[in-house]
Amino acid sequence: MNKWMDLADRVLDGLEITNQEALSILECPDDDVLLLMHAAFQIRKHYFGKKVKLNMIMNAKSGLCPENCGYCSQSSISTAPINSYRMVDKAAILEGAKRAHDLNIGTYCIVASGRGPSNKDVDHVVDAVREIKTTYGLKVCACLGLLKPEQAKRLKEAGVDRYNHNINTSASNHANITTSHTYDDRITTVETVKEYGMSPCSGVIVGMKETKQDVVDMANSLKALDADSIPINFLHAIDGTPLEGVKELNPLYCLKVLALFRFINPTKEIRISGGREVNLRSLQALGLYAANSIFVGDYLTTAGQAETEDHKMLLDLGFEVESVEEMKASLS
Repeated sequence: MNKWMDLADRVLDGLEITNQEALSILECPDDDVLLLMHAAFQIRKHYFGKKVKLNMIMNAKSGLCPENCGYCSQSSISTAPINSYRMVDKAAILEGAKRAHDLNIGTYCIVASGRGPSNKDVDHVVDAVREIKTTYGLKVCACLGLLKPEQAKRLKEAGVDRYNHNINTSASNHANITTSHTYDDRITTVETVKEYGMSPCSGVIVGMKETKQDVVDMANSLKALDADSIPINFLHAIDGTPLEGVKELNPLYCLKVLALFRFINPTKEIRISGGREVNLRSLQALGLYAANSIFVGDYLTTAGQAETEDHKMLLDLGFEVESVEEMKASLS
């Protein structure tokens, strides 16, 4: 008897799992992980079939950030050698959009470092987004930091479909990761995004010395926030950051985390994001039995795997890339 299937059936019947059941997923014996992933896949297949959403990042502004986030090579306290630059010009943003369009990427993510955007930054993004929408019709996600209401209004009016602002960790672990802003600051930005009609995207970074209960709390917090898209990052510890050398994760545990988020957020887009290559390693493909979305290409300051390898992985799984047309339909 597969107890995970019983749990999946309950989720598909509209019931929520208990805290103890959530913890049991993270504590699943390694020998039973395939049974767990099979159960998670029943939920994923019910809501998303075998479709996979593809996302691509444009790192439009790098480094120069006043925040002190312990995981980030772009923070004010990091000594990691990275390329730092101010907001790239519109031509570079449009060039990235063309590349995303040519690769049949569903969502193009414009990301900028910093505590939050200046009004000048918002003007720049708004101008680029309007042209992207006219020229390529891509779904656009912006990730610019803490957002003011009037800035959210302008981004929405320009055509930004989704705004990403991760909670990153649990409320109880937040002060261990950063003290330059609060957990509530992040929640406020997600709520502002929702208020102005953009789809809320908010996720986590797993592997930052949090407890299993913290991971469960993160999944439940995102359920309470009603985030439409949930990127799951696995810490890729970078030399020169406070979390340098932290390596708490292994591929089987990462699969359990993905299954947990699917059980708690059954109808939401679960995206395998930063750190999947170095943490899931040879088990990356199995993660898509719970998740239904991935980032393609490089991340912000770390490299991903080649786009062709991602497409091969999906082909080998018998999964299908969600077309741009299908992505647009899901927004209407």
